[in-house]
Amino acid sequence: MNAVIENNETFVNKNLENINFKMVAFSLAGKDYSIDIMKIREISKAKHFTYVPNSLPYVKGVYNLRGDIISIIDLRTMFNLPTVSSDGKQSDEIIILRLEDYLLGVIVDSIDKVVGIESSTIQPPHPIFGDINIKFIQGVVEKDQRLYIILDVERIFGQEALIDEVAPAEYHAPERFSEDKVEEISMGFIAETLRTFSKFNVTDLNNRWVDKRFDEWKTLRGNSSEALQLHSEADSDEFLSKFYSSDTGRFWSDDYRNSVGTLFESNMAGAIRIWNPGCGKGYETYSLAALLSERYKDASIKIWANDKDLMSISNAPNLIIDKQNLPEYMDKFVIPVNDKFQFGQELKDIILFEYHDITHPNTFPEVDIIIARDILSFLSYSDQLRMIAEFREKLKSGGLLLIGENENIYSDDWKMVKSSNITAYKKV
Repeated sequence: MNAVIENNETFVNKNLENINFKMVAFSLAGKDYSIDIMKIREISKAKHFTYVPNSLPYVKGVYNLRGDIISIIDLRTMFNLPTVSSDGKQSDEIIILRLEDYLLGVIVDSIDKVVGIESSTIQPPHPIFGDINIKFIQGVVEKDQRLYIILDVERIFGQEALIDEVAPAEYHAPERFSEDKVEEISMGFIAETLRTFSKFNVTDLNNRWVDKRFDEWKTLRGNSSEALQLHSEADSDEFLSKFYSSDTGRFWSDDYRNSVGTLFESNMAGAIRIWNPGCGKGYETYSLAALLSERYKDASIKIWANDKDLMSISNAPNLIIDKQNLPEYMDKFVIPVNDKFQFGQELKDIILFEYHDITHPNTFPEVDIIIARDILSFLSYSDQLRMIAEFREKLKSGGLLLIGENENIYSDDWKMVKSSNITAYKKV
């Protein structure tokens, strides 16, 4: 009996592995590779990288990893290996390496699993084991009938190695960019994170304001790439806080409504038709309705007011206002409700509030005026172009388009019209 136990113990001990080395396994061009897990910070997936001008072919770009600006290297391109074809919609598999005092991302075909081995089983490299230069191979090891090639990432990506052995002299190691390039990359990440956190798309429509705001941002935050980045929705909101047009989210002031009124034709009469997409809770729409009612007393006025915020657009027809928030020019248009106020029928008859996304078909007839302040910048680039074209189609000849104060249209199809600090566009 004791002999049996002894033999079993010998069998178990013989087959128990002393796992003292773990590695992350992945595939490149159909072969199994791995990297020491102690050199890896995390694995990730991403598909949007910021292009770095004049970079090497295998530098895919740079990426904002929760505030850390890291270079992304495509290992397949770097080692002249076949690349798996992609439709551009799928994310790349990325291994984030921690090397010395910086981070670096490498793209691989697919990431497999963590493999534990006994370090003594690692064999010296040999040219027949891979398509990669032997000096970049730490060793090879067999596990579960699979042969893994262990890459020496320190030798491949160490600061000196990356500059002197792998890349030409003009290459800058990660986070060693020139001041101009740091600013260019930081601006690229600002654009990316504005889109991520706020759905704000930086395009020709608003890039003059974004550039100006970025200069202010550097003064507020400092010039380091880390300080300049937007790490949260709150940061994004702060960056955009100066973007919005005057009196956004409240009734128009006397100065602003007078400036808007100056833009309108003095001889408008008969039927006046207005489209007000992105009307929010209705403050803008009621301000506009009051202005038109005062200026064109004998005209038939109709405003189509849309928004895709269901709560706001549902409450807009019966908006309740505190006295302290009611401008004096609105006094004649409201009626008291308990200790608050509500708009009377005169303005309510003018406005049709509807839940609607402007990117969907818009079926109402041609209009004289479109008030679409600040909403285009929160559409994709293709939707921005499409909506500007649709605004032109919906406007009558000579009709007026009022967009955000920090948005600009560059097209011969529109004539710029100014009033104080407000810019509008007339259909030509």
